[in-house]
Amino acid sequence: MDWGMKNRISRIIKPETGRTVMLAVDHGYFLGPTSSLEEPRKTIEPLIPYVDSLMLTRGVLRNCVEAKYNIPIVLRVSGGNSIISEELSNEEITVSLKEALRLNVCAVALSIYVGAKYEHQTLISLANLINEAQDFGMPVLAVTAVGKELEKRDARFLSLSCRIAAELGCQIVKTYYCEDFEKVVKSCPVPVVIAGGPKLDKEIDALKLCFDAVNHGAVGVDMGRNIWQSDWPVAMIRAVGAIVHEKATIKQAFDVFHNLKTKKKK
Repeated sequence: MDWGMKNRISRIIKPETGRTVMLAVDHGYFLGPTSSLEEPRKTIEPLIPYVDSLMLTRGVLRNCVEAKYNIPIVLRVSGGNSIISEELSNEEITVSLKEALRLNVCAVALSIYVGAKYEHQTLISLANLINEAQDFGMPVLAVTAVGKELEKRDARFLSLSCRIAAELGCQIVKTYYCEDFEKVVKSCPVPVVIAGGPKLDKEIDALKLCFDAVNHGAVGVDMGRNIWQSDWPVAMIRAVGAIVHEKATIKQAFDVFHNLKTKKKK
């Protein structure tokens, strides 16, 4: 791994802790103006001081994030589907590496759909992206997407997906937390971050998800809806940061959340 690749990764996964708090705001590429992300700028700006990187599309980056912010960017470079399509796995590469370099991003992200109709297409897209990205020292984050088949969130399936992504050469994998998550991490030779998934009923449930994931081997989180669909997104991201970087317990993190929420009400 050359210097440029190492440097970009170190901006996402902080060397001081070996962990990361990523904020996922790329949902619009297939969900459109989803709840609480109708106006991306209003959602993103208050959270920037408390995250290690933003995962988003080039359209939102250019139009909704000021260039003055020194925030590492993980750029979504796959797409071509929508939530109303019959098959979510029908994705291809939508952004060139030249464009990613022009935008000065720290990594590029692409979804793979193992076990889905277009599995082969998404895996070849990942391989092609890695081949090209390697020439420019650009890290690739592979997202082990499961589409609408949420029952696939088990250790056997996620281990398969993560290992294939790592074998193809990606530098980071994003996947779901599951029972026996340690098996997923142990069988994946690159760092694993967890997705937050759909909004959970209570904030403490999302904090528990975060705590369990990092204490079972994840290097951090790439959460979206469980942050910005909360009524108190800043309190929520700071509580997550306490778990990830400060090794806070669930109770300590919830106290952070509760105290900040209370102050906001005043």
